[in-house]
Amino acid sequence: MGVFDRLFKDDINKAIKRFRKMDGAVLVDVRKPEEYAAGHIPGSINIPETEIEKIDSLVLHKDTPIFVYCLSGAKSWNATNSLQTMGYTNVKNIGGINKYTGKKEVYN
Repeated sequence: MGVFDRLFKDDINKAIKRFRKMDGAVLVDVRKPEEYAAGHIPGSINIPETEIEKIDSLVLHKDTPIFVYCLSGAKSWNATNSLQTMGYTNVKNIGGINKYTGKKEVYN
């Protein structure tokens, strides 16, 4: 078990199933745009960790369920903390896409 495995309780695959069942939930990939383009979870939006404050223009209600992921869980952990500091109350770090077993979308 790695350091980041201890930072979130369930694996990304279970969390994605929960995300898909929640009306109005938002799935955020906080990797760089080129990483997102190379392969991301369908239904996710890309807001790089360094630009996470831009979520204010996309997610207007602070209680909206937000699921955050990156490659390994480190950037998503930082982004989750930032979102909570910004007042978002329903934010979950779901870890890294490196453990995701579902289909990925690729932009060429």
